[in-house]
Amino acid sequence: MDLFEFQGKTLFARVGVPVPEGRAARTPAEARAAAEELGGTVVVKAQVQVGGRGKAGGIKLAADPGEAEARAAEILGMDIRGHTVRLVWIERASEIAAEYYVSFTLDRGAKQHLAMVSARGGMDIEAVAAEDPGAVVRMHIDPVVGLAGWQASELVYRAGLDRATARRSASALRSLYRAFVDLDCDLVEVNPLILTTDGQIVALDAKVTLDSSGFFRHPDFPAFREAFEEDPIEAAAREAGLNFIKLDGSVGIVGNGAGLVMSTLDVVSLVGGAASNFLDVGGGASAETITSALEVLTRDTSVRSVLINIFGGITRCDLVATGIVEALRSIDLPWPIVVRLDGTNAAEGRAILDGAASEKVVPAATMLEAARRAVQLAEGR
Repeated sequence: MDLFEFQGKTLFARVGVPVPEGRAARTPAEARAAAEELGGTVVVKAQVQVGGRGKAGGIKLAADPGEAEARAAEILGMDIRGHTVRLVWIERASEIAAEYYVSFTLDRGAKQHLAMVSARGGMDIEAVAAEDPGAVVRMHIDPVVGLAGWQASELVYRAGLDRATARRSASALRSLYRAFVDLDCDLVEVNPLILTTDGQIVALDAKVTLDSSGFFRHPDFPAFREAFEEDPIEAAAREAGLNFIKLDGSVGIVGNGAGLVMSTLDVVSLVGGAASNFLDVGGGASAETITSALEVLTRDTSVRSVLINIFGGITRCDLVATGIVEALRSIDLPWPIVVRLDGTNAAEGRAILDGAASEKVVPAATMLEAARRAVQLAEGR
């Protein structure tokens, strides 16, 4: 789950990472009230789950509450790279002496955590790395041992952060790493982590991605969704217990197992099509699960055809076929369904579909054949 900046800063504060004081606001009037509480100059910041807010005009200074109200009115409702701003963060302005970049994530290839630090924060870090690779210092961290004090100090010195405040910078790195581990994060990124004019190290930004698999350890984390305007299709899929991600194409995808679904997306792309979603029904999917998956896809108006690709192991192909037949009977399915069944009870499943004798069901023997047919049908061929 990708958090808004203010939510990430709330979590940072829990583990001792210094952050500026701020308030969330959904209306210009709330922004004015927040600025009155904070006092002095404030920053009005659009809360969207995408970068480039500053360049888009989504971050503005306000010298007083009236100006904060006016700036909030300008920012609320803006479209920033496809994201509509419905919430702003009113934050006490900081006096900045230097800007750094810090992130912690998982390097799956190395099977270790990865720290990245740069003295050139506040900029597009990808551009910095491209023009001057040495400006971004990388270090692998053993997840069993964690980030040792000497490693944090080495990152500070190698990245060229201010020597006079090196201890504070190293301490901030260790606190951010603690947030990354203790809060079950996939990513913690701060750009910029600032050095203030009075020598303090403060997280001026917070890009945090939580691993939802760890939510059982954090009962309050699901409540973060309340601040999001969740996609109704994704909400319906989550309520049905389905793993669903919306994409931009026109071929609906249903498969059992993340690896198979990802392979199916690749094959659809290989034959010239584009998937409208990633939908994994999981292992041991029942007939009801398949019916629910098809019902979810009916809510997506971009779908022109559906490809069901099942390799039966724990999942039984006859139950998948039964779910398809039940969906045909109970739901108005507006598109053709290409079905490839292989593995456990595949022959029985194909027999069930043959018995349904529906023109909407198109059988396919292989994944490649299924992908080609689904793309053709999506294109009206």
